Amino acid sequence: ILWNHEHIDQKINFDALLRFSHITPLTQQYLEKIYASFALYVFVAAAGAYVHATGLLSALGSLGLMIWLMAIPHKEKRLGLLTGFAFLTGVGLGPALELCIAVSPSVLPTAFMSTAMIFTCFSLSTLYPRCQSHIFLGGILISVMSLMFLSSLGNLFFGSIWLFQANLYMGLVVMCGFVLFDTHLIDEKDYIWHCADLFLDFVTLFRKLRMILALDEKDKKKEKK
Repeated sequence: ILWNHEHIDQKINFDALLRFSHITPLTQQYLEKIYASFALYVFVAAAGAYVHATGLLSALGSLGLMIWLMAIPHKEKRLGLLTGFAFLTGVGLGPALELCIAVSPSVLPTAFMSTAMIFTCFSLSTLYPRCQSHIFLGGILISVMSLMFLSSLGNLFFGSIWLFQANLYMGLVVMCGFVLFDTHLIDEKDYIWHCADLFLDFVTLFRKLRMILALDEKDKKKEKK
């Protein structure tokens, strides 16, 4: 009891919490470049969602831009392609966001803030030296995603809502793992590709949370009726 009391009385040292002295100045500059670009692409995606059009065309366009991005080494062109990819990704999100607003206007801001909080926490946790052992996650995450894909295909025939929800929540956990994994690889890729990885992680995490919150709101409305 005495230990618990002393533990509660301890003040949180936010300076120590946010201190990254183990990261070299060069890596800090690299991080700043990545997350500044990442924030820009999230904003561009939001703009795309605001002026959304046909979801299929945007999906094909974003896929084409990603393939093009993989095929060329020129840095300036790749930045432009990644910007276009982020915009079309936002365009593709538009129709689904409208459906969420129809269910409840609170779903989108809650999903976005929750995504930002989860993404930030998992990203920061990877930057500490004691947490630099996430490289093994890659094989596990890909294996779990393969199993989820197979179960989703099987669920096309079974139509189980329980399996659908299990895949949804498992997908949320997997995406948190990918945030850890992709942040861990920060020194092994150029910043454009790393920014693309983080952007895709953020968007997928947002999609999962948006769907979970929307389904929860629909269930609440059914219970009230």
